[in-house]
Parts: sequence; structure tokens; C-alpha cells
Amino acid sequence: MTNAAVDAFFQHLSERDPEPKGELNYVNPYTLLVAVVLSAQATDIGVNKATGPLFEVADTPEKMVALGLERVREYIKTIGLFNTKAKNVIALSEILIREHGSVVPPHRETLEQLPGVGRKTANVVLNMAFGQPTIAVDTHLFRVANRTGMAAGKTPLAVELALEKRIPGKWMLHAHHWLILHGRYICKARRPVCPVCPVSDLCNFKDKTVEPA
Repeated sequence: MTNAAVDAFFQHLSERDPEPKGELNYVNPYTLLVAVVLSAQATDIGVNKATGPLFEVADTPEKMVALGLERVREYIKTIGLFNTKAKNVIALSEILIREHGSVVPPHRETLEQLPGVGRKTANVVLNMAFGQPTIAVDTHLFRVANRTGMAAGKTPLAVELALEKRIPGKWMLHAHHWLILHGRYICKARRPVCPVCPVSDLCNFKDKTVEPA
């Protein structure tokens, strides 16, 4: 995909959705962090069902720690890997209280030191809570970047770094949301809906579908 095509790609997506939003529910940077940690290998819909009641009673690190491991586990037991995730939520909450004044730090390296927080999670938090132009590579974004020819890479990090070089600065803030949502609803894994894709003419995917799904 040429640089001009990349620019046009985001131009088209921005015209359809000027202010794309993530689909996880949260009320502050702390609850966003918790929601993203819980979303690993889980759907946003499933996470939202669990965190709605949880965040009503625990929307700060102090409240989460006071709630305790067993009760946190009960709130999130419908989410995959809930035992490990509950431990991580309590542990990261304790670290935020002890080392960061209960404030979510706006730095990737510091965030990655928290239990359950990897580069993707850190990038989501930095983008959504602090307005930093980061690229959070999930399975949808990884697929779209490779399939379209925008940024081929064998690992999420390779794709992230390639996209940072290719995406014009004016699109960077919302780029990862546009790509994730595009992969989730249009450029699907098993059967992309190419006939209704607004950027099909810019995409280098060789096996485009010709019939609506």
C-alpha cells in the first residue's frame, strides 16, 4: 500500500466515524486500566457485563483492595482466566496505592511493570486515558495491517512499529480504534465483508469476497 493510499484509507474511515471510541466501559483512568487487563482473551461485551456492577462498588484502587480478592473474583467469574485476573487487579491496585499515589501513571514503561499489563494494554490506556498517539495491536488490528498491505509484520510489535512509520501524524490519535473497529465489523477473520468496505479499493488483499456476508 502506497503512502497516498494509507492517507486515503484513514481519510475514508474518519469521514464515516470522526471520533471512534473503544467499546470497553469505564469511568476514569483506573477503571479503564482494570477493564483492559480483564479484556485479555475475552470479549468487550463480556467484560462490560462484569465490570458494570464491579465499578459501581470499586472505581478506585483503595475500593478495589478493600473489596478483596474473593469478592473481585465473584464479580469477574464470567470472564476467562478470572482467577489470575482477579489477583492481578488486586496486585496492581496495591502498587498504584503504594508507589503512585493511587494515580495511573502516563508512561508505558511504568504501566508495563504492573501485574497483568503488557505493551498492548499500556498502549490502550495511554491512548484512551491520556490522549497519546499510541497503536495498540490486538488480533483485529494485526489482521487488518497485514491483510491490507499497510504494515506487514510477523509479530504485534513489528506491526506496531511499522504502522508508526506509515500512518500520517494527523491520523495517529484515532488510528488504532479505526483499525480495530474495521477488523471487528468489516475486515473479519473468516469472511471479510469486502463488498461494503469503504476502503476496499485501497486494500491489497488478494482474496476479497464478492458477495455480501
